[in-house]
Amino acid sequence: MGDSARHGAIALAACASLPMKRSDFHFDLPPELIAQHPAAERDGARLLVVDAATGAWSHRSIRDLPDLVPAGSLCVPNDVRVRHARLFLRRSGGGAGEALLLRSLGEGAFEALVKPGARLKPGARATVVDPTRGTTLAELRVLETRPEGLRTVRVTAEHGLDWDEIDRIGRLPLPPYIEHLAEDEDEARYQTVFAAREGEAVAAPTAGLHFTPELIGRLRDRGCGWHPVRLHVGLGTFRPMTAERLEDHAMHEERYEIPEGTAAALESVLRERTRPLLCVGTTSLRTLEAAWDGQTLTREGATRLFITPGYRLRTADHLLTNFHLPESTLFVLVSALLGLDLAQAAYAEAVKERYRFFSYGDAMLILNARPTPA
Repeated sequence: MGDSARHGAIALAACASLPMKRSDFHFDLPPELIAQHPAAERDGARLLVVDAATGAWSHRSIRDLPDLVPAGSLCVPNDVRVRHARLFLRRSGGGAGEALLLRSLGEGAFEALVKPGARLKPGARATVVDPTRGTTLAELRVLETRPEGLRTVRVTAEHGLDWDEIDRIGRLPLPPYIEHLAEDEDEARYQTVFAAREGEAVAAPTAGLHFTPELIGRLRDRGCGWHPVRLHVGLGTFRPMTAERLEDHAMHEERYEIPEGTAAALESVLRERTRPLLCVGTTSLRTLEAAWDGQTLTREGATRLFITPGYRLRTADHLLTNFHLPESTLFVLVSALLGLDLAQAAYAEAVKERYRFFSYGDAMLILNARPTPA
């Protein structure tokens, strides 16, 4: 199907009327479509444009974005920086292990995901090593078991290490679907060009990876605002669903911050709906939906928001997002905006046309995702 493809408006309530299962969000994804490396240029990705109101889609490019987004829109990206949070371990018995640091608890302690979990229980010690040279970088001790299979760990050299020091000894935590260790290319391309210095994200807000200063400038030339928020991307965004029923899946808590300048620019627009709002990525969308109480945006908070079919957006009108994996919470979110039938049809089109999936892949622009009030 091309520009004239029509699937009709998909009512969100229709999806909500039946219990939904993880398997409802399965689709066949050839492994070779999971991008292992970024496009040669940041703004060189392909773009599938889908209108949630009409069901129409068309094939474009990221470089077309300023012509596709309504003039005067407010663009809301996530400006979090990805930390070098992946540590490679040599356990006391000689075996290998890993730790993914999720959140600083102070004094060199972190909330972490470790493997093998059966060997890294409270009291266990391991050496942090350089995975290519094998040299010792620091020591890690498991302090306690936390809910959701996590651990509290302490990382020390001569003293407890903070995030800045971890940044110097750790590796970028590329998603497990990318089959190489972080390289020089990833150091540059697995961060957005607008990433702030602060943050403790363990995955990139991948829709933002497509932007260049020139592309942002072209949006500004169209009268579009640029107003970042910050969600510290963690397990809530990328942890796979294991429960079969959607209502049984528990999202991991993620912290967010909304700068005063962003809140000042957005609050009156959200109250009065005077300008369209484009979220650059699902993390920005979840942040706004969690923070908006109908009158103001909470400046700091935490969210476990899981957007599923039947959910009606209260903030964004449009969403730019990459292509996500089958049975993931992110594909569930896309299905909430498009309706499951249209989401499956659009993804089938993307597979047929050999779009590239996941963090380094191509993108989808969902227009008119927020239904007009009756």
